[in-house]
Amino acid sequence: MKHILPILTITTLAAAASAQSAASSGLSYNRVGLGYNTDSKGYSLSASALIGSSNFLVSADTTIGGSATTNGDDSVSLGYVFKNVAFGADATVSVGSNESYGLNVRKDLGNNIEGAVSYGRESGVNTWGVELAYNVSKQIQVAVGYSDASGAASTTDVSVRYNF
Repeated sequence: MKHILPILTITTLAAAASAQSAASSGLSYNRVGLGYNTDSKGYSLSASALIGSSNFLVSADTTIGGSATTNGDDSVSLGYVFKNVAFGADATVSVGSNESYGLNVRKDLGNNIEGAVSYGRESGVNTWGVELAYNVSKQIQVAVGYSDASGAASTTDVSVRYNF
């Protein structure tokens, strides 16, 4: 009898974890992208993928061209996607290279439109961002994002992504 509470607790947690990984938000996390920063006039390449059927996300990005201070910025990160956290939105927490960590919240707004808000900190610099994306097809997405970093100029990015 005294083992019923721990057994119920473990069973409930296992069921919640199973439902978490089985829940589908409809958002793609397996994608590659090409971005253009309208402020630095530089490009970026990015890639992300879920590891197997888990909610663990591996991401990498690099910048090409643009200003001397942003050219060649490379980063990799590992995150966890919490699907359908609140109001149908997904939340991703991540840690990565360059002493970075972040939180990104994405939501399918309907009519092939997706919105996202993010917070990140890298090497002591806080960055807030918003993004609006349009899914041209199941595989192609076009996005416009705006970010503001503490102590730095705000940036606007235009991206094209391929979902796989």
